[in-house]
Amino acid sequence: MSEAFHHIQEKEPAKAICPFVKWAGGKKQLLPVLVERMPSAYNRYYEPFIGGGALLLCIQPKNAVINDVNRQLLNVYRQLKRDPVGVVERLKLLDGVECDKEHYIDMRARFNRKIQSDELDIECAALMIWINKHCFNGLYRVNSKGLFNVPYNNRVNGASMSVDNLISIGKYLNDASVEIREGDFERACEDAEEGDFVYFDSPYIPESRTANFTDYTKDGFGYDDHCRLAQLFKKLSDDGVKVMLSNNDVGLIYELYNGFNIQPLDVRRSINSDASKRVGREVVVTNYER
Repeated sequence: MSEAFHHIQEKEPAKAICPFVKWAGGKKQLLPVLVERMPSAYNRYYEPFIGGGALLLCIQPKNAVINDVNRQLLNVYRQLKRDPVGVVERLKLLDGVECDKEHYIDMRARFNRKIQSDELDIECAALMIWINKHCFNGLYRVNSKGLFNVPYNNRVNGASMSVDNLISIGKYLNDASVEIREGDFERACEDAEEGDFVYFDSPYIPESRTANFTDYTKDGFGYDDHCRLAQLFKKLSDDGVKVMLSNNDVGLIYELYNGFNIQPLDVRRSINSDASKRVGREVVVTNYER
């Protein structure tokens, strides 16, 4: 870890921190509701689909387990935990070059070479943050080979980060006991015990029969996965674990989570190519009152 980070740790604790990426299904606008619906007390915090980590970064639990299947995303968390100053320095170099479509395509190819060679290093982390700010709608989408294929958003210049925010995220990940896991959501919380709290922010169930299930990885997350998630929700509940889940307000949710507390909410979507469709309804499901 860089010496600069040790110096930063001696300063006052960080203020509020927020996600370092724009992420489909991000929970920034739902945070007040999610915080209100959280259990009043719990032991260890689990988030098996960490994504942008809006809730984690808002409440900053002292003992947490975060997980995802997106290796490049997890690499950013790991690099920020290891050397946030180094990530910032790499991002400053990337931001120092004026961007156009050709440059974006070159950077995307550079990022994909990292993916292909499985180079999960500090440069890969900086590239992911930079690309997230320069790709269309901040979308993360890959093709069948697992390569990033989102087009350019025509952003020429501007900072891809808040330096203070990235440093504060690194400080939190170091000061707290945050374990970063990678893999299936069931394995991510297999050691959750009575009194722990698990928040599931899984890929959305499509709003219509013609829509596709959200696909952030080349393997996707389909109907069977949602059924498996519902079974895990019930098992954890039976084991005395406090569980909360957010997803689309669709019929399947009411079938899968029948018997649990389901609260519908009006929301605005942050990622949709059609601005008129950036509205919808979601639900928050819990197995407790509070």
